[in-house]
Amino acid sequence: MDVEELRQLYAAGERDFSIADLRGAVLENINLSGAILHGAMLDEANLQQANLSRADLSGATLNGADLRGANLSKADLSDAILDNAILEGAILDEAVLNQANLKAANLEQAILSHADIREADLSEANLEAADLSGADLAIADLHQANLYQAALERSNLTGANLEDANLEGTILEGGDNNLAT
Repeated sequence: MDVEELRQLYAAGERDFSIADLRGAVLENINLSGAILHGAMLDEANLQQANLSRADLSGATLNGADLRGANLSKADLSDAILDNAILEGAILDEAVLNQANLKAANLEQAILSHADIREADLSEANLEAADLSGADLAIADLHQANLYQAALERSNLTGANLEDANLEGTILEGGDNNLAT
C-alpha cells in the first residue's frame, strides 16, 4: 500500500489498515484519527503533525519514526516498538503505552498526562519537560532516562526503575522538586 492509496481509502471511510507496510512513508499532516494500524510497519516513517488520535497502533513498529507534534491522544500503542522514535512535542494524553518499547525515544515536551505507561521500556529516553501528570508508570523502566523538569504530579511510579535517571528539576505533587536520590 502506498501513501496515496492509504489517503483515498481513509477518505472513502476505510479504517482498518492492520499490518500495512508503510516503512519510510511520508505521512506528514495526515489525518488517520480512529484508524486501525494494529501491527503496522511504520519504521522511519515521517508522521510529523499527523492526527492519530484514538488510533489503534497496538503492536506496530515505529522504530526511528518522526512523530514530532503528532496528536496521539487516546491512541492505543500497547506493545508498540518505538525505539529511537522522535515524539518531541507529541500529544499522548490518555494514550495507552503499556508494555511499549520506547528505548532512547525523544519525548521532549511531549504531553503524556493520564497516559497508561505501565511496564513500558523508557530506558535512555529523553523526557525533558514532558508532562507526565497523572500518568501510570508502574513497573516502567526509566533507567538512564532524562526527566529534567518533567511534571510527575499524581503519577504512579510504583516499582518503576529510576536508576541513573536525571531527575533534576522534576516537578512532583506539592511542589517537591527533590525526587532525586
